[in-house]
Amino acid sequence: MHELRIHGRGGQGAVLASKILAKALVEEGKFVTAIPAFGFERRGAPVAAFMRFDEKEIRRINNIYTPNSVISIDPSVINAVNVFEGVQSGGTWIHTSKESKESLKIPDSISTLGLCDAVSIAMEVFRRPITNTIMLGAFAKTTGAVSLESLKKGLETANFRDAGLHQNMLAIERGYEETQVYQLQPPLGQSQNQGQEQQSAQEEH
Repeated sequence: MHELRIHGRGGQGAVLASKILAKALVEEGKFVTAIPAFGFERRGAPVAAFMRFDEKEIRRINNIYTPNSVISIDPSVINAVNVFEGVQSGGTWIHTSKESKESLKIPDSISTLGLCDAVSIAMEVFRRPITNTIMLGAFAKTTGAVSLESLKKGLETANFRDAGLHQNMLAIERGYEETQVYQLQPPLGQSQNQGQEQQSAQEEH
């Protein structure tokens, strides 16, 4: 079972992103449960959305406290809340930032890092810093948990107008293509050499 937490700010579409991702995962035959978002509804306040997914039926209905992966769709939300709270050892962090991985404070619990300058992409695509669909592409690239094609099918259910749908399709593609994936340490059960080989393969793409 994979548990995911999405951090953002009010008005940035963290909840919508979780719904699109849920549709995409269901498209691939996975079982998904979504947990209501937490945080203030006012624009700009930190919010979080949660989900779990698996290849088999999910019976667990409690809140998510120890996620496997964390997505931060806003570059500044890491200064407002502890996005790493409860993250399992060997976890994955997908973050929107133009900074290098060396300039970020990353806890030892994180094994895989996906970095995407989603704000710059959003300003080109939307003329606004709306990064939610871009970071779904970044999630797909970093984790391999869902395909780009399934994300696009999930996006089609979001009731965008034609122009908006086209923009968000482009946003997902660019998020996928422009995310840099780093293996900070081998995932649990993987040797150091295997981890280095995986990182080399990811950087080639």
